[in-house]
Amino acid sequence: MPLHSSRPDLLDPAELASLAGIDVIARFIVDGFLSGLHRSPRKGFSAQFAEHRPYQPGDEPRMLDWKIAARSDRLVVKQFEEETNLRATILLDVSRSMAWTGDKSRLTKLAYAERLAAAIALLLLRQRDAVGLVRFDAEVRSSVPPRARRGQWKRIVAALSEPGAGKATRAGAAFTQAGRLVPRRGLIILISDLLVESEEVLGPVRALRGMGHQVVVLQVLDPSERDLSGRAGEALFVDPESALAVPASVADVRAAYHETVATALAEWREQLAAAGATYEMVSTDAPFGVPLRRAFAARQRMP
Repeated sequence: MPLHSSRPDLLDPAELASLAGIDVIARFIVDGFLSGLHRSPRKGFSAQFAEHRPYQPGDEPRMLDWKIAARSDRLVVKQFEEETNLRATILLDVSRSMAWTGDKSRLTKLAYAERLAAAIALLLLRQRDAVGLVRFDAEVRSSVPPRARRGQWKRIVAALSEPGAGKATRAGAAFTQAGRLVPRRGLIILISDLLVESEEVLGPVRALRGMGHQVVVLQVLDPSERDLSGRAGEALFVDPESALAVPASVADVRAAYHETVATALAEWREQLAAAGATYEMVSTDAPFGVPLRRAFAARQRMP
């Protein structure tokens, strides 16, 4: 599909991912997302975005961008890398349960989450925010401290390509690392399927909120995990992290399964809201622009 025919952030994620590597796809997604913001009738989005900020009394005239002033009659000042607006860290779950898809035509949860993490990182970097990355499963696998300087994008992309994914998920260690990396008030974004005990996430979220951090939780799920669609007959249900296997008839368990999943999602939404976090369930067949908008909205709420 020609990329110019539609905004890349609104295309099918699997089709988009087949076109290029993570770094190129992230650029496509962010460019498409930004083009949508610049066309948005909501005031304030495009004017505040990217590499400039409005002129303020006291700014040096030599820092004005005269080309923009000539085109739009607006006075804006060029921002440099040391003028960091915000420190943000993306926590990416790379446990074994993330490496699953219910349909080979879709991305695995991990492949989707990696591209989403890259797009969020690039979006924040383009605002001169300092961005870091923590990859984790049962332990912290990669840790890239938040930076806004040149070369940070390459460090994040390289970390996303690193191997290492254990069976279990232990979110606590990743949250602890995030707290160390962002000691001052900042933004923490967790991308995970949340196949963990709720308190392992809720406790750290409450602690981070108590420190003044904004917390966003993006729960990535495959459509088949939500409703067992397209399946029939006998099946063996296997937990990829514990290896527990249970044989059952899909027809017999579908209704109870659907009710259980709906209840679990509602509980995550309610409990995370009570803990002060922003929550969004993201399906791996949803365009990347959907969760990207949620992350951007959280960023816009930061002073």
